Amino acid sequence: MAKPVADRRISEAESQVMAAVWDGAEGGGGGAGVEEILAGPGAANGWGEATVRTLIHRLIRKGALKSERRGATVVYAPLLSREAWMTTESQVLLDRLFGGQLAPLVAHFARERALAPEDLARLRRLVAELDADEED
Repeated sequence: MAKPVADRRISEAESQVMAAVWDGAEGGGGGAGVEEILAGPGAANGWGEATVRTLIHRLIRKGALKSERRGATVVYAPLLSREAWMTTESQVLLDRLFGGQLAPLVAHFARERALAPEDLARLRRLVAELDADEED
């Protein structure tokens, strides 16, 4: 039995396949077939069909994708939501680089990148919302 995805990291290449599948699912197609993946991340990375199929099968083994036959076509549908993947990846980054602490991450990016006024406004709103939640 495959380990849950949270226990098995998704590589950069696999995440590009997942993005194509998530886009297909969100676009109403229920997922993506090999052709869509070849046309998207496959073309952008110079991957052939064998590479795409290898990545798909890795994701199936990790429990991130399932295959569904639709007539003569096989569509790969996500078992892992984009949001769940983002949460896991964000937490791994936060833990690895900042000891799980959010403030040092924000401070690092604020120092290293020029914050646009709209970014500052969003951060202020977020802090205000968090403060309001604590008071409730």
